[in-house]
Parts: sequence; C-alpha cells; structure tokens
Amino acid sequence: MGLSIAAAVGLYGISFGALGVAAGLSVAQTCALSLLMFTGGSQFAFIGVIAGGGTGAAAYMAATLLGVRNGVYAMQLDAMLRPSTLMKPLMAQLTIDESMATATAQETPDEERRGFWAAGIGVYLLWNLFTLVGALVGNALGNPGRWGLDGAAVAAFLGLLWPRLQGRDPIAVAVASAAATILFIPLVPPGIPIIGAALVSAGVWYLQERRRPA
Repeated sequence: MGLSIAAAVGLYGISFGALGVAAGLSVAQTCALSLLMFTGGSQFAFIGVIAGGGTGAAAYMAATLLGVRNGVYAMQLDAMLRPSTLMKPLMAQLTIDESMATATAQETPDEERRGFWAAGIGVYLLWNLFTLVGALVGNALGNPGRWGLDGAAVAAFLGLLWPRLQGRDPIAVAVASAAATILFIPLVPPGIPIIGAALVSAGVWYLQERRRPA
C-alpha cells in the first residue's frame, strides 16, 4: 500500500518541478523546496505566491499555514508509533498526508510502522527525483507563458484541494476563503490575500465548532 501510494504521488513531483521554474525559481531552488519543505500543499502555495509577484515572507507564511496539519499528524503518530528520541527528527520530515494515511490504515503496531516508513521514504525519494525531472524539463521549455505553466500552479493546488471538499462545513470554509481572496486581491500586495483567506477560514471553522452540541 505504501509503495503504490509513493509511486502515484511521486510522479506528481514532475508538475511541481516544472511549476517551480515557471514561477522564477532556479532548478536548485526548486529541488531544495522538495528536499527541505517536503509537503506538497505548502510547496504549491509557496510557488503560487512567488509566481503572483508576492514577497518571500508572504510565500513563507502561506506555506506555513498549510503545513500546520503536519504538526497535528505528528502528535497523533507520536502517540501511535512511540518513536525513540533519535528517530523523531527523521520521522518529522517524513510526516505527510500519505505516510499518516498509510500508517493509520493498518491494524497492528508493526504494520503501522511499516506503513509509515514505506509511504514516507517512498514518497520522499520519488517526489524529489521527479521534482528534479520536472524542473529540468520546465527549464528547457523556456517562457512558461507559451505553455500555460504560469497559471498551472493554481490548477494544481485546486486539484489537491478538491477531493477534501466533502460535506457542508468544508465547502462553507472554502467558499468563505475564496470570497475573501477575491475581495483582498485589489486591495493588498500579492501573497497577502492567501494569508487573509487562511485567517477567514480559521474564523469560519471556529464558528462552526462553537455551533456544535457539546
């Protein structure tokens, strides 16, 4: 299960590599994002802000907000897998949607650990390999506008988001965030709208939680 997920997700790294250089990053910078940041949603958010003319600080903030979920995963995995102190930094780097999902889908502690490592290491290796391939191909294409790559970051990010919109509450959060982004775009510098939308989504989520019966 972990290896099949790794193969499918790793191939998607080609898209990120091509979009990274289309956003103006070098091949080395694009590969460094995959090696060090290694969380797809945050990486696409980062290059999306950069491609839109936003500052590095705004791109970093957008990526950080989307990466908060990995911290939640880490707390769950720490309780479930009980790693040693020496292994925690490595496991933290490999804590992503796919390794979390694969681990929690297993029925025994040993299988949970194997699922985590198979998916985490597999995705890491293939994601970085295909990021390099995509960056080299994208760099060879020249002007990204000729191929439509300058607008593809948004499409790729929507592709990641769409499967998660299941149920009324997630859709309400998405609609509120989209409306906030549209309102912010003409008023603030590039990169700031996505931060404002994240704050709006947090507020909508908080109100939804307040309405739930105790």
